[in-house]
Amino acid sequence: MNRKKELYPKSTDFSVLDYECAYLPGKMVRMRYKYVHEPSKEFSSAVMQRGWRRFGRYYFYPTCQGCNECKSLRIDVENFQLSRSQKKAIKRNKDTSIVIQKPTVTSAHLSLYKKYHDFKSGKDGWGKKSITYHEYVENFVDGHEDFGKEVLYFVDGKLVGVDLIDLLEDGISSIYFFYDPDYQRLSLGIFSLLYQIKIARAMNLRWIYLGYWVDGCKAFEYKTNFKPLEILEGFYDVDEDATWERFLDEDDLKI
Repeated sequence: MNRKKELYPKSTDFSVLDYECAYLPGKMVRMRYKYVHEPSKEFSSAVMQRGWRRFGRYYFYPTCQGCNECKSLRIDVENFQLSRSQKKAIKRNKDTSIVIQKPTVTSAHLSLYKKYHDFKSGKDGWGKKSITYHEYVENFVDGHEDFGKEVLYFVDGKLVGVDLIDLLEDGISSIYFFYDPDYQRLSLGIFSLLYQIKIARAMNLRWIYLGYWVDGCKAFEYKTNFKPLEILEGFYDVDEDATWERFLDEDDLKI
């Protein structure tokens, strides 16, 4: 039997009705979903290499009509080098405590999630977003199996950051990160990615899968500061081959 077809676990496939894009004004989003009943590390690795994402047991990628601006990015861990500002972020967090464990949900998680989204709503115009205990479990706890983890960041015993990640066969998939805006001075978003790179190197993993990037979208600008990067054009099923290429931006093209 074809190995690629063996990767497909029992699942329910569906798409959702188009909704307004959060990144490109005037555009509509359509997502293809695969609800996987028993996710495996092998399957997750295969689809992340092809541009998919995971929230809980939901695996998905965009199939928007008339738009292909979403691209997938991944950091080349082996060749990554710290910038001056990234070194400063590490120094700022010399007293930050870190715990890695299977994903959980507590009142501290939910309060921090709400505080972060309220902050982003006021600062960057995000839509107001609350989350219930059940919704948090469905999106960030379910489906972690033996490969999904949460990285918790504490300052003086207080939870100030939550990073959801998958430890895959060839890299780490960066799922979602939220933090306490009262601790912006720590640059926790930057630090969390640097810590993922540290984990990847310790586990001899080559890539950090960053999810989607849209050229010109402010929300994704931070991703291009972690170089070198590779970019994937399009999204692919497990029985299709996907080719990643070196990502070049304006800084790379300067002579």
